Amino acid sequence: MIALDQWPAASRAGIRGVFTDIDDTLTTDGAITQDALDALAALRAAGLHVIPITGRPVGWSVPFASAWPVDAIVAENGSVALIHQGQGKLDKRYQQDDATRTANFARMQRAAQRVLQEVPGATLARDSAGRETDIAIDHSEFTHLPQDAIDHAVRIMRGEGMNATVSSIHINAWYGAHNKLEGARWIVRELFGRDLDSEIAQWAYVGDSTNDQLMFERFAHSVGVANIRRFEAQLAHKPRYITQGERGAGFAEFARQLLSARRP
Repeated sequence: MIALDQWPAASRAGIRGVFTDIDDTLTTDGAITQDALDALAALRAAGLHVIPITGRPVGWSVPFASAWPVDAIVAENGSVALIHQGQGKLDKRYQQDDATRTANFARMQRAAQRVLQEVPGATLARDSAGRETDIAIDHSEFTHLPQDAIDHAVRIMRGEGMNATVSSIHINAWYGAHNKLEGARWIVRELFGRDLDSEIAQWAYVGDSTNDQLMFERFAHSVGVANIRRFEAQLAHKPRYITQGERGAGFAEFARQLLSARRP
């Protein structure tokens, strides 16, 4: 990982859109900080597309998609999007049809019960009531699970045929081919009718944990906020650049560095 101030100005000047994680990337101690919120606004004011993409549930994401200066929020690791329509109005779109979501929801609840029964100390994430297409086990938000318990939960989920990833706070699992990268591709098609891969050199991604690895691998302009050091040993694919600041302060640092190359 290279210090963010080594990101070439010519590369920064070509960026037209930003994808970002939310928890521990935009937020600090569970809430977005004013500097991170101002950074989102500055990016939008400069004409960039800004799209948070998160493992958080769609229900949890609604107030933020309404209030934050973003094009959309892609929630539940790529499966559902809340698209900003102006004046606080949102358009909700899914990658899976109604029948598939209903069938998968029942299967996911059974898998969740297995984890709760078989992994000592495991609890559902407190935001679970807002989840429609995945399940989440808390490992660092309101409780603490040791690494062996996290690994055990992931094995159970994958043994049930689910995709499973570990964020900075939750273990998320779901049925379906979506993930953060596929969610990013999908939302670019939905919003703009374009192919993300053909223009990926014009996009940056900012994240903080192991569930961002697909994005770090695919995006040449990938940035980790400094608290990603916590997961460094577990990362097969690391971000190219790293900020000095952690969490929201790190995101604000990223925005300043990006926008500095666009000034006359």
